[in-house]
Amino acid sequence: MATKCGKCGPGYPSPLEAMKGPREELVYLPCIYRNTGTEAPDYLATVDVNPKSPQYSQVVEPEEIHAKCDLSYLHTSHCLASGEVMISALGDPRGNGKGGFVLLDGETFEVKGTWEQPGGAAPMGYDFWYQPRHNVMISTEWAAPNVLRDGFNPADVEAGLYGQHLYVWDWQRHERVQTLTLQDGLIPLEIRFLHNPAADQGFVGCALGSNIQRFYKNQGGTWSVEKVIQVPPKKVKGWILPEMPSLITDILLSLDDRFLYFSNWLHGDLRQYDISDPKRPRLVGQIFLGGSIVKGGPVQVLEDQELKCQPEPLVVKGKRVAGGPQMIQLSLDGTRLYVTTSLYSAWDKQFYPDLIREGSVMLQIDVDTVRGGLKLNPNFLVDFGKEPLGPALAHELRYPGGDCSSDIWL
Repeated sequence: MATKCGKCGPGYPSPLEAMKGPREELVYLPCIYRNTGTEAPDYLATVDVNPKSPQYSQVVEPEEIHAKCDLSYLHTSHCLASGEVMISALGDPRGNGKGGFVLLDGETFEVKGTWEQPGGAAPMGYDFWYQPRHNVMISTEWAAPNVLRDGFNPADVEAGLYGQHLYVWDWQRHERVQTLTLQDGLIPLEIRFLHNPAADQGFVGCALGSNIQRFYKNQGGTWSVEKVIQVPPKKVKGWILPEMPSLITDILLSLDDRFLYFSNWLHGDLRQYDISDPKRPRLVGQIFLGGSIVKGGPVQVLEDQELKCQPEPLVVKGKRVAGGPQMIQLSLDGTRLYVTTSLYSAWDKQFYPDLIREGSVMLQIDVDTVRGGLKLNPNFLVDFGKEPLGPALAHELRYPGGDCSSDIWL
């Protein structure tokens, strides 16, 4: 953990020690109104997740968000050992692709400049993860903001406007040293190194490719990537294409590097894989939480390599859940998984219009960490459709003091 950024946090010395930390009581979620028809500022919601609290599964403290930066479409933030905060970007102020990184002062949050060398930005950007022990950072790419911000157009895929590369950076020199082309790996989004700081491998989720790819360091010091999980598409009727990809949108690893989790936003399922052997992940848990193929919806599944029938719609505490599982966050001890259902407002509007009308939700899944398995907590529902200013779209989940997808150990 970073020197300055970690002052107010617990500062666990290792991932395994972090697993022994106290149960989470609050979760932070950025929420937006963009493209929902509500003229209100985006805000940061604080959700009470303490089951002993009278405000359990309620929004307790919304705060307005204001940000200034020369790069556009900022995404991932990580603390650095220098005390600075580093944030990835998808593009420049004109909406063109530009995979750069902004540096902020860790105490004042003033913009200090860019991390990469002048003129050294990647063609596109999205997520990143660094590993100082191997002098490496690896970043991913989605598309230029001008391509993705108004929704998904299949013609943009044919035109090659979506990303399919990983970029390997020299951590000390701040320079790109390698570009990895992903086989069948369209739109690589979230990337995770194993939490063990000595590890020289990790995973990336490819959204449109609907697969998980493992990246690893070779003996000569270069890096390679291989596909280790493929979610097959479903042949459908009543959708924009004859085949529906699962659209893997978020992944994370348990702090002990034993389990990989990822969400299939379109198909509607959340999966748990045992990665004791990272080269051969093994499916041990799966649960459906809405999605585009539920019974009674507009999509008819004609051919499915995995399911015998379309899943039932999800109803929690009397509310039918719109959308599908998207952003996820795991408790430090690995026994609770939190899920939200909004991806990006323009894509929400296109694929799940009910999300725009009703707002997104936050759910909680109980995890079996012995044999594997996922089970919905029927008593937990945060309904962002009931916010005071109208239905909102909740996105990424973060804990005070660090979590499974933001902390990097040195």
